[in-house]
Amino acid sequence: MTLSPDKVIPSVVALEACEHFQKQTYRNRCLIYGSEGPQRIQVPIIHDGHGSGIPIREVRVDYSTPWLLRAERAIDAAYDSSAYFYYYRDDFFAILESRPEKLWDLNLALLRYFLDKTGIRAEIRLTETFTEEGRVDIHPKRSNTILRDLQLEKPYFQVFSPKHGFLPNLSILDLLFNEGPESLLYLKKL
Repeated sequence: MTLSPDKVIPSVVALEACEHFQKQTYRNRCLIYGSEGPQRIQVPIIHDGHGSGIPIREVRVDYSTPWLLRAERAIDAAYDSSAYFYYYRDDFFAILESRPEKLWDLNLALLRYFLDKTGIRAEIRLTETFTEEGRVDIHPKRSNTILRDLQLEKPYFQVFSPKHGFLPNLSILDLLFNEGPESLLYLKKL
């Protein structure tokens, strides 16, 4: 990973493209801030008997369930009153509604979208062989207190923070829908 000239945001990011799919990870789920607190959005995948042995780039999204409609309704309900939701909503939902066959393609399209909309200038490179070197693995089943431990956790406005307080570790869509073009400034302050 190399840093951009301002030494804040990585300018080259390597994505592990040669690993095998790991169940119950952020590869097919994220957290948003709903009216009752954290809410999980999950993209179901087609289980073809390989279990965790399928290459990450071959995992197929299961569109046979109404998960997409449920996800869009949950996101609408959570961010309808956020400052920038309607500015980004249609383009974001268009990615979901394009229904990429592979989870990898969906995730890559969403990653590129969020990099573009937050103003992060990063070159995405895909690994050609599996490597553990330099790997950062954040898992939903493990506590993630990295920012808090480093005293870098900084609240930003969230729609339901008056009800539940600031919630860290949410999807980047929470930051984008609430802070809009100020998202990059927020990230640089970290």
